Amino acid sequence: MMNFANMGQRLVRASLMLVLGSALASCGGPAEAPSARPPLEGARIGGPFTLVDQDGNSVSDTDFAGKYRLLYFGYSFCPDICPVDLQKLMRGLAQFEKAAPEHGAKIQPLFVTVDPARDTPEALKPFVARYHPRLLGLTGTPEQIAAAAKAFVVTYNKVEGSAPDRYLMAHSQLAFLMDPEGKPLALLPLDDPSTDADEGTPDAVAAELEKWVK
Repeated sequence: MMNFANMGQRLVRASLMLVLGSALASCGGPAEAPSARPPLEGARIGGPFTLVDQDGNSVSDTDFAGKYRLLYFGYSFCPDICPVDLQKLMRGLAQFEKAAPEHGAKIQPLFVTVDPARDTPEALKPFVARYHPRLLGLTGTPEQIAAAAKAFVVTYNKVEGSAPDRYLMAHSQLAFLMDPEGKPLALLPLDDPSTDADEGTPDAVAAELEKWVK
């Protein structure tokens, strides 16, 4: 049975995709050739942030200058969607790293929590270690998380559970690929829970990385 947090994720993701699509369409009309230009080129997504990684170190966007960034917002207590998304994203990255080691090394994967109250550095460390050896888990104060989420057009809200510590977080289901200057390139494929097809397979993720990481 679908829980209310999952319903929220689907609605938010769908609405954001419509907003992004209309915003990008208004910038210029049809592309001259399929996949010739990054689909998020010129979109107002991303910006400065200062957060804390799973080792307790202060991290800012400038620390990744010169690196592509694979960035996903979620939370470690997510019962179903975030772990599956991360698994497929990181398997896709690993697949791309194996096929093109030099290019794969240019990508820094980042997981930004939308649940800073529970996702402390101590909680994030074992969580991100499950998925990829280079995956950084980022947390911070509620204000820092809110600012980062706003910069990336990510929305989230708390859904009360059966106990105070059993709440869920409804949030945008989006994975961004940013260029070495921190500008948006593309949304990486994720599975849409409302369809039977799996749009976010590791193969699809690897193929999208191959398009844009040079």
